Amino acid sequence: MLKNLLIRNYALISKLEMSPSSDLNIVTGETGAGKSIMLGAAGLLLGNRADTKVLLNPEEKCVIEGTFDISQYKLKNIFDEEELDYDEQCIIRREISPQNKSRAFVNDTPVTLDVLKKLGVYLMDVHSQHETLLLGNALFQIKIIDAYAKNQNISDGYKELFRNHAELNKKYERLVKTSEEAHRQMDYNNFQLTELTEAVLISGEQEKLEEELKLLENSEEIKSKLNLALQLLSGEGNSINLSLRTVEKYLEQLSPFSKNYEELKQRLSAAFIELKDVEAELEKEESSVELGQERTEQISERLSTMYSLQKKHQVKTVDELLVIQNVLQEKMSSVENLEEEIAGCKKQLEDTYKNLLSKGEELSKSRNKVTDKIKDELEALLKEVGMPASSIKITMERIAPGITGLDQISILFSANKGIAPQELKSVASGGEFSRLMLCIKYMLASKTAMPTIIFDEIDTGISGEIAIKVGRMMKQMAKGHQVIAISHLPQIAAQGSRHYFVYKDVSSGRASSKIRELSEEERVKEIAQMIGGEKPSETAIKNARELLAIN
Repeated sequence: MLKNLLIRNYALISKLEMSPSSDLNIVTGETGAGKSIMLGAAGLLLGNRADTKVLLNPEEKCVIEGTFDISQYKLKNIFDEEELDYDEQCIIRREISPQNKSRAFVNDTPVTLDVLKKLGVYLMDVHSQHETLLLGNALFQIKIIDAYAKNQNISDGYKELFRNHAELNKKYERLVKTSEEAHRQMDYNNFQLTELTEAVLISGEQEKLEEELKLLENSEEIKSKLNLALQLLSGEGNSINLSLRTVEKYLEQLSPFSKNYEELKQRLSAAFIELKDVEAELEKEESSVELGQERTEQISERLSTMYSLQKKHQVKTVDELLVIQNVLQEKMSSVENLEEEIAGCKKQLEDTYKNLLSKGEELSKSRNKVTDKIKDELEALLKEVGMPASSIKITMERIAPGITGLDQISILFSANKGIAPQELKSVASGGEFSRLMLCIKYMLASKTAMPTIIFDEIDTGISGEIAIKVGRMMKQMAKGHQVIAISHLPQIAAQGSRHYFVYKDVSSGRASSKIRELSEEERVKEIAQMIGGEKPSETAIKNARELLAIN
């Protein structure tokens, strides 16, 4: 419910503020005084776009602020989804700067226009000629049926299943596409994997083989040099070992003459022991050197295989080849796992589709139960508002599952006797459509928690007794919902609990729109002027008092 509306620096409005009652509020005024401008400002709170053209004073910012009591609307989940602070008193504010920058706030938190639109549908329902065009929209017509059927839980359950099914279908298609791509690569990957697997690659093998090959390719020279070294160390004739033994013998003979000779002799003995150890190692190395041509060829062939694979896969080590091998193995395994995942997803998709159809059938049944009731009730209400020849027909056709269910629903309408009901988008709009929309909202008012309802031009094309009936319908609606009606008919104006008057103020030398709540006596005068013109007669004043007394 709208508790307070503040408009500043918007179009012809310098500053306008109103605090409507919780039931029926009437807004009247001179033609062009700015009644509909208020609706434009209210539309900004619902997420409509605006530019600097709306600024009355182009050097100041425009501010539109609405305070709403949302305690009965159950909107906390929306606030949570949008990460907004929830309070039963919700303040929505729009600001438009002279630099054409627009900002929106919910409880002082900046939000996008999409968030305002999402929230706005629960706060205000503005009926205008534009909204009348919605009657021809198939989705709008389904919402009418569902609101009357009170099938919100069924509809929500169906929508959740539909979204789940849509997500599963996307997942299934994605898996199938991945599988097709994997199968296209499968033969090539399998060939590469087989080639690497058959090579029986071992980490570190290449380095060992390269070192062994180096020895084999130089084995003759190595063996020859080792033999020469051994010959010099311990061969026949003047070998190093023999010479050292001779030196050792001389030092032993000299040792009685000085301790230095003894120490030198001992050091030489230690060196001789080390030299014998070197000799043993040389003999070992010499005996291990092979001159086998066959082994050389084996190693060369093995290394050639490794080098070829490295060149093919554009890597430099066996370890990198092993990584590629593991990746290929995982790809081959994933194809097998993918087929299992596709089968599981397909089964899940089929089960969800069955549940979707079942819930869709339940939703269709709930709609079928109320179509005749809606038809009868609307036709009765249309007679009340002066359209006795009107007829309604509601058709339902089965369609493939969509977000709204399994039904294509059409509300057909005829305002004249003898003319078959036609689709709403095909028949004339205007006053008849306005009254049809009024009847629909009146019918739904007792079925759902509607937001603040604002009627603009709802009284187009009516007068007299019909106007009184339309006013009474709005008054009846206002018992459970806040209603604001902009009207030019005294029969409707007299029905309101509060009456606001919009007028142009030229006292400052520049015309601006203002609004004020009328007292009881001021209401009599305003309604009398609506009946008899600017200078109403005593009869008009009497009629005004009678209208107010009746209501």
